[in-house]
Amino acid sequence: MIIAVLSGKGGTGKTLLSVNLSYVSGDSMYVDCDVEEPNGHLFLKPGNTAALDVTVRLPVVDDKLCDGCKKCVEFCNFNALAYAGKKLVIFEEICHSCGGCMIVCPQKALSEKDKVIGHITKGTSGKIKFLSGMMNTGESSGVPIVKELLKEIRGSDSGDIFIDSPPGSACIVMESIKDADYCVLVAEPTIFGAHNLAMVHELVRLFGKKHGVVLNKCQNGTDPSEGFCVKNDIRILGRIPFDHDLGLITSRGGIAAAEGDRFKRMFEEILTEIKKDGNKV
Repeated sequence: MIIAVLSGKGGTGKTLLSVNLSYVSGDSMYVDCDVEEPNGHLFLKPGNTAALDVTVRLPVVDDKLCDGCKKCVEFCNFNALAYAGKKLVIFEEICHSCGGCMIVCPQKALSEKDKVIGHITKGTSGKIKFLSGMMNTGESSGVPIVKELLKEIRGSDSGDIFIDSPPGSACIVMESIKDADYCVLVAEPTIFGAHNLAMVHELVRLFGKKHGVVLNKCQNGTDPSEGFCVKNDIRILGRIPFDHDLGLITSRGGIAAAEGDRFKRMFEEILTEIKKDGNKV
């Protein structure tokens, strides 16, 4: 089962949940798709690691062949090409690597080059297979890196696969959840938390994904995120308390489920609820 964990903002508890679910699942795979700021490695501490570069293809112009017809400029909907000073100018930062400019160029003046935009890391942490992506500083999109990560999980013989998605609801989040069998939304007990929950809830509904909510940092008193779930008939998969011991374990990069039966049972129960809801016809 491929389970994507997401939230409307960073710091809500996606990695906490993803890492601990991976641990209690046993023979599993953890995939960190938060390629701008991956942090799953801080907890899982993978060994036997290997890194692979991720590249994109960018256009290169041969000025001797280019006759200034501007057909490539007219074709590019992303405005990555311009003709100025009798030369074709390529803005690599906003190019989407579609390759269309080469196809429409009648003079065959455009070719392609590889550009490294980041890398993915493979490794193991006990019984957990580990995958993580990292985008180079200054790059505009991590979507190609997420695509490479998802290629790695296709056909995997691992048990459950847990995707630690990027925060928010932008294109990179959509890419990370598209192959998921089930989406777990993590929410905090605040008005702001409920707002962000509503945002990602709309996203998973648009994608037609089975989903449920885990409420994190729960305390006594009114919880706007829980109220949102009740109002919209969203299944609450579990509650993680605002707990001093849990915070202490997490702050030093520990896996809570590995350090106490109380936390192990809590995450096992959440995983059971996910499986129960995900397998429901």
